[in-house]
Amino acid sequence: MEEKVRAVLNDVRPTLQADGGDVELVDVTEGGIVKVKLKGACGSCPMAQMTLKLGIEKYLKEKIPEVVEVVAV
Repeated sequence: MEEKVRAVLNDVRPTLQADGGDVELVDVTEGGIVKVKLKGACGSCPMAQMTLKLGIEKYLKEKIPEVVEVVAV
């Protein structure tokens, strides 16, 4: 599943990079928890949690039903 997650994150990465940010995959647990690190402008943005949940998590869940949650570490 990790390779699927990497591929989907690569789909959203250009949008984040356009705003000066990025996302790094840290881990994918067997329980379907995806751990990511928001980098650049995304790391300090007050809207980062919304981007994480309503953007990245929603898109990952649509593309990979096994994903249960996305958390920032």
